[in-house]
Amino acid sequence: MPQTVFCRKYQQELEALPFPPLPGKQGQEIQATVSKQAWEDWQALQTRLINEKHLNMLDPEARAYLMEQMQRFFDNQETDQAEGYVPPTQAT
Repeated sequence: MPQTVFCRKYQQELEALPFPPLPGKQGQEIQATVSKQAWEDWQALQTRLINEKHLNMLDPEARAYLMEQMQRFFDNQETDQAEGYVPPTQAT
């Protein structure tokens, strides 16, 4: 049976991440407070943001921007969206 965590994004007990997704204290905090599903949802949004906004991951400002968006996503605050993105359920 997989471990569970009370997910701060979805406010319910869900399957935990098997290991910290980032190095250091921040990765441990995410593992302790973010579910596997929330992390996968964040990765999908992160990919859209990187692609649509043409972010250079070698640029410290781009990485800081993504970290800010990640915290906002997990705290259920408004995040930037990829312009023109239409979720599959809304496609015509």
